[in-house]
Amino acid sequence: MSHNVPSLQPRASIAWGRLLHRAIVALVYLFVLCPIFFVIWLSFFKDAILYFPPSGYTFAWYVNAWRNNAFADGFLFSLQIALLAALGGVVLGILAAMSVVRYRYAGRGMVNTLLLSPLLIPGIILGVAIYLFYLRAENILDMDIVGTYGGLVAAHICLTIPWTVRLVSAGMQGLDESVVEAARNLGASSRVAFLRVTLPMLRPSIVAAALFSFIVSFENLELSLSLVGPGHTTLPIAIMQYLEFNLDPTIAAVASVQILLLGAIMLVTDRYVKLSRVV
Repeated sequence: MSHNVPSLQPRASIAWGRLLHRAIVALVYLFVLCPIFFVIWLSFFKDAILYFPPSGYTFAWYVNAWRNNAFADGFLFSLQIALLAALGGVVLGILAAMSVVRYRYAGRGMVNTLLLSPLLIPGIILGVAIYLFYLRAENILDMDIVGTYGGLVAAHICLTIPWTVRLVSAGMQGLDESVVEAARNLGASSRVAFLRVTLPMLRPSIVAAALFSFIVSFENLELSLSLVGPGHTTLPIAIMQYLEFNLDPTIAAVASVQILLLGAIMLVTDRYVKLSRVV
């Protein structure tokens, strides 16, 4: 019996270590998911003025959000902007990532830093900077840019390019270059090797970049606030304008639908392309 005691102690410590690890992971998940849970919970409160415990539960706030044209118009407009921004940002970001990873030239590190710098700049500062740049460009070119559809899309593309550069650069650094060299040795041109070999191997990174670019553009408020034109509004701006005069759970209902929609998009994307490989 005495010979078995020392062998049991390491097993017991390993079991306690695993239990502690699982408890810490569960607490982290709880901390991250608590705000989402409370937002969804609040969207079903019956009372217009929020307090605990609620007097009842209802779906009326979802109906109220559905009947509000500002939310519907803002959702469709945000969807258009986000799709165009994701498409433009991914195309330009792939080209930029290739120039940073594959080619050697003076100032390559500065170019990489410049491309990734919007990730470090607060959104409100970035929005004001682009707004001032547009004003200066209007004076030089003698044409309207602020408040135009093209100007807003261009600003959102600038917002999404860093995500593509970051994810695609990480994917390219993990590529097996021998496969590309084999395609070149078999007679494939640089363009054919890129389209048929490099891009398929980069598919997880490209899909992840498109997904994150879409979410960043769709959720953006600071950049759109100073650049959106009259007669148009994005969903975040519509939410902010509603909160100026109302404090009922309608906003929680809109946010819940938004959370579920983006969550469903991420789950479907992860079903075909494992995001954990690149994120």
